[in-house]
Amino acid sequence: MKKNWVLSQESFDALLEWLAPDRELAGQKYEEIRQRLIRIFTARGCHEPEDLADETINRVANKAGSISEDYVGDPALYFYAVANNIHLEYLRRKPAPTPPIKLDESNDTEEEFRCLEQCLSHLTMESRDLVVRYYQDEKKAKINQRKLLARNLGIGPNALRIRACRIRASLQKCVEKCMGQHFV
Repeated sequence: MKKNWVLSQESFDALLEWLAPDRELAGQKYEEIRQRLIRIFTARGCHEPEDLADETINRVANKAGSISEDYVGDPALYFYAVANNIHLEYLRRKPAPTPPIKLDESNDTEEEFRCLEQCLSHLTMESRDLVVRYYQDEKKAKINQRKLLARNLGIGPNALRIRACRIRASLQKCVEKCMGQHFV
């Protein structure tokens, strides 16, 4: 799958403009489409539905400027057509789900926390603060914390979600690598 293209602010703005002239309404449509894409990929048995939904949005945003003037009909249908193609690509590469790290002893847990702290220390202060604040709290407090974090960073909830997910993925790889070095 193409994952080397990064969503730029201009592309995102063009995408929102295509969805609706009113930015607030466009944001609502964007969230509705994203949630529907996640449900579609989940229903199709994909192990990473949010990543696939984000990839779909990135590809549509990449084309939004060129297709928006000539496209007739509901833009959501274009998203779903692109999602079909991404699903076919997913089926061709369909990786096995990553098994969780099995920890049987309390020493393993302590070692994992030591590795996590070591990996956190390699992050920038901004990334470390973002991921710690993103995953703290529970239930309503977590929701409020994430809204406040997004507002403080001047980004939308989806952009915050993507950033946190990417930081978490890099942390997971780092911890797995660290744990592998200690148990080889």
